[in-house]
Amino acid sequence: MRIDIVSVFPEYFRTLDLSLLGKAQEHGLLQVTAHDLRDWTHDIHHSVDDTPVGGGAGMVMKPEVWAECLDELLGMDAVPDTVEDGQSSPAVLILPNPSAPLFTQRDATELSHEEHLIFGCGRYEGYDARLPEYYRGRQVDVREYSIGDYVLNGGEVAVCVMLEAITRLLPGFMGNPDSIVEESYTGAQSLLEHRQYTKPAVWRGHEAPPVLLSGDHAKVDRFRRDDALARTSEIRPDLIEALDCADLDKADRKTLISLGWEVSGSHPRRMAQKNTEQCA
Repeated sequence: MRIDIVSVFPEYFRTLDLSLLGKAQEHGLLQVTAHDLRDWTHDIHHSVDDTPVGGGAGMVMKPEVWAECLDELLGMDAVPDTVEDGQSSPAVLILPNPSAPLFTQRDATELSHEEHLIFGCGRYEGYDARLPEYYRGRQVDVREYSIGDYVLNGGEVAVCVMLEAITRLLPGFMGNPDSIVEESYTGAQSLLEHRQYTKPAVWRGHEAPPVLLSGDHAKVDRFRRDDALARTSEIRPDLIEALDCADLDKADRKTLISLGWEVSGSHPRRMAQKNTEQCA
């Protein structure tokens, strides 16, 4: 997979040379290049931003600088404003944006199958809104994502987050591919992952669940599945509501019922709470 990152702080991405991401690059699984957006400026100050149209606080990143950079990385001519039907760029352009839809594990899985990803890191008040509009008009697959309900100083952190989520799904990236099978948000019937324990069995008076030491793999699997259902029910009930009841086995149904879910329909739903309040 080829990955290009555009930022005014390309040195930020030296951290990608560490750990598994660094090893993946050494082994040829990934080719990651961080580009300095200022290399595409033409003025003495290497300006990449200007005041917002209509007034207001802050500065907005200039579309003409971004366009020169992206045209080169996408292999596009700068002149045409339209393209022939069916003609498109093989790269996916990804722009972090706190006002965009939330980046999910499903997005990471989909993007892990692409051959070329280009990430653009906004700064200040962000990039000119015409930028993604223009490249969508030229049939580029443009994705804008938020990584959470908060605002960062720039897109660099968000790009690192998305890169980790995407690249770890590449075949050969993880030493043990089974380690990603039961993770949170993974699969069609996604749940939060069950809790994990290691040795010693008793640590500072806290004991690991005895069933995990039983050697009975069926009981261990059931315990972990029930723990995942319980944690998801408490923390992310929306994931429980998205489950398909047809895919739940008898034990799953029993556990969900004990947690207060109705499972007779197509999807689980909360059981109606009895009104125990007394009339005054």
